Amino acid sequence: MEHLDVLIVGAGLSGIGAAYRLQTQSPNRSYAVLEARDSMGGTWDLFRYPGIRSDSDMFTLGFPFHPWKAAKAIADGPAIMEYLRETASTYGIDRRIRYGQRVLKASWSSEDAQWTVETTKATYTCSFLYVCSGYYDYDSGYVVDFPGQSEFQGRIVHPQQWPDDLDYSGQRVVVIGSGATAVTLVPAMAGTAEHVTMLQRSPSYVASRPAHDAFSDRLRAVLPEKLAHRLIRGKNVALSTALYSAFRKWPAHAAWLLNSAAAKQLPESIPADPHFTPRYKPWDQRLCLVPDADLFEALRNGSASVVTDEIETFTPTGLRLQSGRELQADLVIAATGLRMVVLGKIQLTVDGQSVAPHDTFVYKGMMLSGVPNLAWCIGYTNNSWTLRSDLTSQYVCRLLNHLTETGTSICVPEIDPAEYDAPPRPVVDLSSGYIRRAAAILPRQGSNGPWRLRQNYPRDLLSLRFKPVDDGTMQFSGRATGSVRAAEDRRTSRSGG
Repeated sequence: MEHLDVLIVGAGLSGIGAAYRLQTQSPNRSYAVLEARDSMGGTWDLFRYPGIRSDSDMFTLGFPFHPWKAAKAIADGPAIMEYLRETASTYGIDRRIRYGQRVLKASWSSEDAQWTVETTKATYTCSFLYVCSGYYDYDSGYVVDFPGQSEFQGRIVHPQQWPDDLDYSGQRVVVIGSGATAVTLVPAMAGTAEHVTMLQRSPSYVASRPAHDAFSDRLRAVLPEKLAHRLIRGKNVALSTALYSAFRKWPAHAAWLLNSAAAKQLPESIPADPHFTPRYKPWDQRLCLVPDADLFEALRNGSASVVTDEIETFTPTGLRLQSGRELQADLVIAATGLRMVVLGKIQLTVDGQSVAPHDTFVYKGMMLSGVPNLAWCIGYTNNSWTLRSDLTSQYVCRLLNHLTETGTSICVPEIDPAEYDAPPRPVVDLSSGYIRRAAAILPRQGSNGPWRLRQNYPRDLLSLRFKPVDDGTMQFSGRATGSVRAAEDRRTSRSGG
């Protein structure tokens, strides 16, 4: 049974970033990356539907240690995959990835101060387990069983299982949904299909943004690469943080601004109300980004349209809506959402006791109360995922180094629920459907202190990079003896100490 100091689960954006931080900021530790799929990339390798792209700028979604060099600030899926492969190869991370190893179980032993991790191919032990698999279920998306689906003579496809052989040229396409996937698919398919209709039960807030960042292009043309990247990244972080804060503080003004901007880009035949006037406040759900206003361009030129209604039933030739209207379709794309999972669906036990993540509180947005030597990497919902995930990985390295410096082997955050006078909330605190559906399984967050997950990068930067690791909430114990001491001896031997 192979022992490693750290096991990273997942070889996507978070896992690659975690590996880099581990080998540069805690370099004497052995590690491996366990990836369930046969290739790296995570979400960016999973989703193959037309138009797949980032909804954050690549200067912040990309890694701070490996600057984004391509022209587009809003990049498509293939470009992001190329960037991830290049990053992993540049720093030798690709040689640490073990593919086809889905983690099934992880069992903690306080006596041995280590995890026993079972995958589909092997069993490992490790001193620290770092789960970087995100929170989407890669096995399947959220599927709605609409009435009459079996009668439909066309094809129904979920974007998460996009067929390689799907030819929609000249077809009448209906995309069900109004979220980020739908607003990406509609303009991407509109140039090839006969017509694309976005059918939504209720609209989302949609904002346009240039795919190219002119200011960033000018900086990169005159400044050294690393300096330009830092300035661009800082500018984008400051702007997104300020906009989010303003939108949450003045939601009525924010709604008016977003609705007015959409109305100016719509043709007269498509009124902003009801088609682009959501029922919720801005940032109660994630904002949908459309680069270069491509969705609005498809609506203006007539290759796409939008219908706000509810489905009564599928028919042999399309869909009948509750208003009585019928939509003819050859192909229906059910962009009905995603499913969330916790810790990649790994079955956790601590000293023989099963752990239900919903019964735990999240410490500093990454560790679970009462669970030793384990971190879960999740990103922001109001900003680029990587901003948060990179802070988490750097904090994990600080935590590991603190264990070495103090000669301890176990770290576990402990919470007293009596401290909190507000009801706990899911760790991802949005009103989106996929989050509401997962509320019963998600870990919870408290009302204050390290148990609250704030969507605020500047505050997290100060907390995770500069505040002491030993804050009185994290409990440290155990001495580097037994298997832990043996691992330390092996590490010393490798480094020649």
